Amino acid sequence: MFTRSISLSVMDDYFSSSSSSAWLLHILNIFTIILTVRAQLPGTWELLVPNAGVASMHTAVTRFNTVVLLDRTNIGPSRKLLPGGHCRYDSDDVVLKKDCYAHSVVFDPQTNQIRPLMIQTDTWCSSGQFLPNGTLLQTGGDLDGFKKIRKFEPCEPGGFCDWVELKDVELTEGRWYATNQILPDGTVIIIGGRGTNTVEYYPPERNKNGAVELKFLADVEDNQMDNLYPYVHLLPNGYLFIFANNEAVMYDHEGNKVIREYPILPGGPRNYPSAGSSVMLALEADFSTAVIVICGGAQYGAFIQRSTDTPAHGSCGRIVATDPKSGWEMEDMPFGRVMGDMVMLPTGDALIINGAQSGTQGFGMASNPCLNPVLYRPNQPIGLRFMTLNPGTVPRMYHSTANLLPDGRVLLAGSNPNVFYNFAAEFPTELRLEAFSPEYLSPDRANIRPVIEGISETIHYGKAFDVFVSVSLPVVGIVEVNFGSAPFATHSFSQGQRLVKVTVTPPVPDGGRYRIKCTAPSNGAVAPPGYYMVFAINQGVPSVARWVHLVP
Repeated sequence: MFTRSISLSVMDDYFSSSSSSAWLLHILNIFTIILTVRAQLPGTWELLVPNAGVASMHTAVTRFNTVVLLDRTNIGPSRKLLPGGHCRYDSDDVVLKKDCYAHSVVFDPQTNQIRPLMIQTDTWCSSGQFLPNGTLLQTGGDLDGFKKIRKFEPCEPGGFCDWVELKDVELTEGRWYATNQILPDGTVIIIGGRGTNTVEYYPPERNKNGAVELKFLADVEDNQMDNLYPYVHLLPNGYLFIFANNEAVMYDHEGNKVIREYPILPGGPRNYPSAGSSVMLALEADFSTAVIVICGGAQYGAFIQRSTDTPAHGSCGRIVATDPKSGWEMEDMPFGRVMGDMVMLPTGDALIINGAQSGTQGFGMASNPCLNPVLYRPNQPIGLRFMTLNPGTVPRMYHSTANLLPDGRVLLAGSNPNVFYNFAAEFPTELRLEAFSPEYLSPDRANIRPVIEGISETIHYGKAFDVFVSVSLPVVGIVEVNFGSAPFATHSFSQGQRLVKVTVTPPVPDGGRYRIKCTAPSNGAVAPPGYYMVFAINQGVPSVARWVHLVP
């Protein structure tokens, strides 16, 4: 990198001089500058597992603090065998008709242990969401997985839970590149897919008349698709914000009607195969305001032209989705980025990570990895919201994921821009698991990091509950209590991601710890029923989360 900044004439002057030590000293000084600049950027990286066995295309964190990693089945040999001689037999699989390799594993971040799981049908570019009881619902895929419904009921790290493929029910329509979102009553809506401009539901009782047309998806489809994996956010008014290509609507899923069309987001397509990423910012106060942010993406035409060097979008759009007169507020990230991931941190900031600075989604269709994460700070003034963070060293390109862990770190998994596993490609299949620790986990903040000493395991909507925390240094000011969902991360969007800041009173000393009185989220539109990571936040530093079950 530094050699580009030193002219050949300067090099000649050094080598022609009698003092080669001056040249060496110059080189060492440049390395020192580079390393110093890098060390000054916030955040730290750690390698957790050098070989997870599978390249995770889909990732979800369970209420037992384990992580489900899921690839596709028709990819040939992985690097993890199924136990006990188990094999999958598929006469239609063109690569392995007898497949004894795992294509899904469960990872325990506490011990860094990996256990293989058995998936039977193809999960390529599928979708998922946790049900209210903590079971992971997983839907669709390609080939024999096109109409499949699967479940993973998680267990303690030492357990033997595994995938179950439902035999008595299937999707009304095949779903490939669809998006799932849990609704206020715990039902899951499944939206879109390649060539599937409809919605349907799980449990399937609401599908008595078949899938329901969503004309909006057909209207925004272009000649390179760009309406796949739509960004779906459940608004606190109970409606859905659905974004595809460069347009968005507010959708009444009960009445099956569009009740608002939002202004077009400038800058071209933002969804697969041109995807950036999207989050809904934290819900707080009276929970009536929802703000959506969409960042990055590929330029239109990059996918059709198979262009790997077309610069990615660097722009972000932000809109108050619940304001009837709102428009997009635009700002620029420090880097253009396609197929990045946006992760809501416990503090309410968003981490933008993974992806490339050029190209588009697809096999071998991107270049110039974007190694620097960026922190989006929504409460800062426009122009000051982005902070560049410490870069990683592992390119996380197509088919990579990012998920918040209960300890506040962010897990990075996957990246396979190759048709099969290929470890000799320019951007090889990636089996390493890493964790990125935001600055709030730095050692100099350990003495203000709270510990949750007590909280109810079950919390009811709108009811009061207490949280007990301990902190090394005296607490000054409010300690936030924030509920974070466990989303299903795939293809640059975390389906069902949500952060809710509940109402709290100032902490009161209580026998060597602090008692915080809280009021639970008011209803399922604010926070759908299910399991949440609950974090206590003291001066911007989150505790390790405790899982609670939020119920009516």
